Amino acid sequence: MLPYWRLSAYYFFYFAFVGAFSPYFTLYLQSISLSAADIAILMSLMQVMRVIAPNIWGWLAEHAGRRLCIIRLSAIASLAGFCVFFVTTRFDGLLIAMALMAFFWSAALPLVESLTFAHLGSQASRYGSVRVWGSIGFIVAVLGIGYLLDFLPLDSLLWITALVLGGIALCALTLPEARVPVPHCETARLRDTLRRPEVQALFGACFFMSAAHGALYVFYSIYLVDHGYSKALVGWMWTLGVLAEIGVFMLMPRIARSFSMRTILVFAFACAVLRFALIGWGVESLPALVFAQLLHGATFGAYHAAAIATVNLWFPGKLQSKGQALYGSISFGAGGMLGGLLSGFTWETIGPAWTYTFGSGFALGGLLWLLRGWRPGLETIKGEAA
Repeated sequence: MLPYWRLSAYYFFYFAFVGAFSPYFTLYLQSISLSAADIAILMSLMQVMRVIAPNIWGWLAEHAGRRLCIIRLSAIASLAGFCVFFVTTRFDGLLIAMALMAFFWSAALPLVESLTFAHLGSQASRYGSVRVWGSIGFIVAVLGIGYLLDFLPLDSLLWITALVLGGIALCALTLPEARVPVPHCETARLRDTLRRPEVQALFGACFFMSAAHGALYVFYSIYLVDHGYSKALVGWMWTLGVLAEIGVFMLMPRIARSFSMRTILVFAFACAVLRFALIGWGVESLPALVFAQLLHGATFGAYHAAAIATVNLWFPGKLQSKGQALYGSISFGAGGMLGGLLSGFTWETIGPAWTYTFGSGFALGGLLWLLRGWRPGLETIKGEAA
């Protein structure tokens, strides 16, 4: 039987951490007088570790056959690493804390994704109904903390975030293992899969999509607060985007029956081009910002659901962990790192509007690569990737 609630609880706390950390930790770093470049370097360590950690831990999980042990270890160790933030505000100390926390935290998600698909088996279309609890966790965290920080000092964020990391650790201890069939000729199949032009196009486009989101995840909250919006409204803006994401996750089985994964991805990239231009040049208009946040349903919800389903299809069996690690490392890791670091250096030189315009440019680059490398004729039927 599918351990629905145990998997869902893990996703809830895992993405509740994202809701506590990504929108508000930059405000904490700003409050201790760090520059935009220093903030970007620290936040980009999350993406750096998403390049390194999933491949290291994925290799260990494959060769040691202890996927679940690594998930549990990463949860406990990430909490321990985060606790270093309580004892220092020096940049070098913060760098160590972020590196430790990010290295272990980044290890878990690709392994949990492969564990989830292993439990789902032939019911892969139910992935959205499990993953949606991650979006709900994000909303609970981002809304609740947004209101709390209008009354509590910013350093209280450290205690709240540590509690959420503790929730991840507790949930990790309850997860059950799933058996994964071992396919024949796995090494050859992995090499052949990576040579396919549509696979290269997908991973390349995913790299650009995450780079496009770099300024959003590092500076969006600072951007809104600097333009006079309250922290509570900042929380609502993040929540609005995730509500759109939830709607897409719930509708994804129906969408996948009507449109191919390639078509869904092309639409998501086109929406990203528009979204980041609106954020950059429409910050004075609340309706423009609201519409841009609603587009998150396409630029993350539809994009991620289609991309991860395609990776699951193209990397079967024990290749799932490798495929998910590659997807996470190339997109959220390398792409997110480039976007985050670049935004840190352009934010105070050419300004926020042009920084977000670079995000639109990244999305356009991903769209063109996807259109050129993944031909429509490579698809089979609607709802299948290739």
